[in-house]
Amino acid sequence: MPKPDIHPTWYPEAKVICNGEVVMTTGATQPEIHVDVWSGNHPFFTGTQKILDTEGRVDRFMRKYGMASTEDASSQKKNTSKKEPKEPTTEEV
Repeated sequence: MPKPDIHPTWYPEAKVICNGEVVMTTGATQPEIHVDVWSGNHPFFTGTQKILDTEGRVDRFMRKYGMASTEDASSQKKNTSKKEPKEPTTEEV
């Protein structure tokens, strides 16, 4: 038995509310829980998540680990040009 008068009130049917709509019930120490995001409207769980490619990080990862398609890899090779090492002139020696 818990000690009397030290534990919070337990609500076995607490309502979880998102955007003014009851989305589920659960046990909690508050009768109502207001949330902004839950699994029913989060992009990860609904399948609408988009990958933001900041500064080409996804492309660089794909190239690094060989996951890029052959068309992407061949176009990347054509676009990149390696700089030739500069031969020292007589003034620099």
